[in-house]
Amino acid sequence: MADAGMLRFHVPEPEVRPGGTPDFSNVSIPKAGSVPRPEIDVDPRDIRDLAFSIIRVLNRAGEAVGPWAGLLSDDELLEGLRHMMTLRSFDARMQMAQRQGKTSFYMQHLGEEAVSCAFRKALAPGDMNFPTYRQAGLLIADGYPMVTMMNQIYSNEADPLKGRQLPIMYSSKEHGFFSISGNLATQYIQAVGWAMASAISNDSKIAAAWIGDGSTAESDFHSALVFASTYKAPVVLNVVNNQWAISTFQGIARGGSGTFAARGLGFGIPSLRADGNDYLAVHAVAKWAAERARRNLGPTLVEYVTYRVGAHSSSDDPSAYRPKAESDAWPLGDPIVRLKNHLIQRGVWSDERHIQAEAEILETVISAQREAERHGTLHAGGKPSARDMFEGVYAEMPPHLRRQRQQAGV
Repeated sequence: MADAGMLRFHVPEPEVRPGGTPDFSNVSIPKAGSVPRPEIDVDPRDIRDLAFSIIRVLNRAGEAVGPWAGLLSDDELLEGLRHMMTLRSFDARMQMAQRQGKTSFYMQHLGEEAVSCAFRKALAPGDMNFPTYRQAGLLIADGYPMVTMMNQIYSNEADPLKGRQLPIMYSSKEHGFFSISGNLATQYIQAVGWAMASAISNDSKIAAAWIGDGSTAESDFHSALVFASTYKAPVVLNVVNNQWAISTFQGIARGGSGTFAARGLGFGIPSLRADGNDYLAVHAVAKWAAERARRNLGPTLVEYVTYRVGAHSSSDDPSAYRPKAESDAWPLGDPIVRLKNHLIQRGVWSDERHIQAEAEILETVISAQREAERHGTLHAGGKPSARDMFEGVYAEMPPHLRRQRQQAGV
């Protein structure tokens, strides 16, 4: 046998480093409207190619084209635009509040607003999302009060979670928003289990799992796909590919699979990729996947191709690992600008009305912030009681916790 020589260890490298010229030439973007829309009950083997393409509805002229278009009215799209604008304004104010020391931590959604805002409108009341920390649009689009969200961020006396969760880790059963976990990927297997339980109990509610590109390297991601495919769980498995984990590019987690959606193919799960900066495409694909789950046709894996414009969190400096101008070079554009241009093209919106809406939304967000800050911030005003840390853990408080509470004097 010929000597093959020394073994070499391979570490994937990003296309460009800080100081270099951003390059997205490797991102293949099909023409808007060119990807077919399969029947809901399609055999997953017949749509394998959709795991390697990108479903797009909005073209460069702002027109909605192709078989995935036409699901939303002008009024619904105008509402969606306001949801995304609200989330962006909310982000800006809370990021500023973190810099001012009013909260310890914050995570923005800049550039990713369409993914969660559009997805929420594809669900029905009672459906449950198992989100990560960048899906606050699910709450915004469902009418969850901004004041309550800010109270949680400030960990003040009105915080519904009593200061027991890291800021931005919301929870609302009424709004189908399962408690966020700081442990990555846990929500994936939990969503599949919840969906299986819904089916076992003959309910009609489906689940949606959320994960980022980096977290797909966690074992829970793969375990969830095993259970979802084996038991045909009524769940939509969402992967938000925003190109970057906290400091590593997507290739580290993706490995040699080509796309994250392709990971579902080995499990026999129908897998699609959608333009995550196209509100109409996100909604259309989410609606397709949700309908498949409701018809007992099993899970669908959806990869949303988007870009994290801001830092990973308020604790992150992205200039240390990616070029500063990279977001400007991202070929799929800004989700708010794209939907705005579509509505202008439709004749139901204008630049003037958009500017007015920005001012109105900012005023609403500032008003909510003032109300929340009356209940306190991280270092000023009302705080949750220390007694709260002992509550809500057990149905009946065990003796050792009662003793600890007494020793703490609360």
